[in-house]
Amino acid sequence: MKTAQENIIAALDIGTTKVSILIATKKENSIDIIGVGSAPSYGLRKGVVVNIEATTEAIRRAREEAELMAGVEIDDIWVGVAGSHIKSFDSRGMIALRKQEVEKDDISRVLEAAKAIAVPPDREVLHVIPREYKLDDQDGIFDPIGMSGVRLESNVHIVTASKSALANIIKCAEKANLRVAGVVLQQLASGLCVLSEDERKLGVAVIDMGGGTSDLVIYVQGSVAYTASLPIGGALVTNDIAVGLRCPQVNAEELKKKYGCALASLVDPNESIEVEGVGGRKPRAVLRQYLCEVIEPRAEETLHFINNEILKSGYADMIGSGLVVTGGASQLDGLIEMGEFMLDIPIRRGIPKGIGGLTSAVQSPGYATAVGLILFAAENFKPKKLKAGDASFRVIVDRIKGFMNEIF
Repeated sequence: MKTAQENIIAALDIGTTKVSILIATKKENSIDIIGVGSAPSYGLRKGVVVNIEATTEAIRRAREEAELMAGVEIDDIWVGVAGSHIKSFDSRGMIALRKQEVEKDDISRVLEAAKAIAVPPDREVLHVIPREYKLDDQDGIFDPIGMSGVRLESNVHIVTASKSALANIIKCAEKANLRVAGVVLQQLASGLCVLSEDERKLGVAVIDMGGGTSDLVIYVQGSVAYTASLPIGGALVTNDIAVGLRCPQVNAEELKKKYGCALASLVDPNESIEVEGVGGRKPRAVLRQYLCEVIEPRAEETLHFINNEILKSGYADMIGSGLVVTGGASQLDGLIEMGEFMLDIPIRRGIPKGIGGLTSAVQSPGYATAVGLILFAAENFKPKKLKAGDASFRVIVDRIKGFMNEIF
């Protein structure tokens, strides 16, 4: 097996139910997926690591599968992060221009000024995302470089993460012999590969529905305006099925994927399915409609949560493109139809795009975060030789800050 080359990019999506690793090659005009690996995840709860060893083992298994398919070994990896520990807010910064013309250094300074706020000691700034700039009395500027003025202001969206939660994610990757090249908010990565530029400009909400959490990002006028994490996901639906149909969790997950539907009225009322028994009991036949009647209240509750969070953001009237749902839990049949009826906005399912190679293997909403991480890394990664032992938490965090300042 060949060792990793400088044009190799790897991404790690640590989910509540599944760990995925993608390996891609960055070419002059394309990004091709060459390796895909996944493994069941048992070490996370609602996006937060609760078992280091279980998470590390899942990462190792996904890595082996991806490396075997790609025929290369990877060392550095970009990691997605989400969960209830993520908090975000808006901030403003202002500086005086040194040369009365905006330069790249001025952008960095005004972002630093916006970041100079009181952040609790247990939290780490993950992203500083510019929304717009104001030059003297002119606002609504998105790229002020080269413009003349005296005073530059920035309106930014700041995303923070719990230091301990971030450290545990990085520790799991390191125990699997991987160096973390960067950490990216999962819904930002998902939005990168499922949205068009027109949708971002017109205003759009993206909800990445995973097993343990559903992560929201809202774009207004092409920029990130709001981010949030909701403690709801596909695992709740699976648990409802296991309880309602009195079957094992594994069988409940299979039934959800194969026969589940958010609207019981959409299925054949006479169709029956086989449900496994618990504790050695014999399998039995159950109407598929009954399965869907178990799922429907939870799907309705999930959409209510999403709608309430969009209303809470204050941007409900500014998402002209509607809602894009992605992530593994978004694949439930009938969810789009139910959502359009309940939320009264256009809704579509987001499929990863913008990549080549093994596209058929990742053409699923469940790989949106991983594909988005690959695209994010391809745009922003600068090859750098690291010495052994450089992957300590502080070094990683400093590198993340540097990447984010350069990116945004």
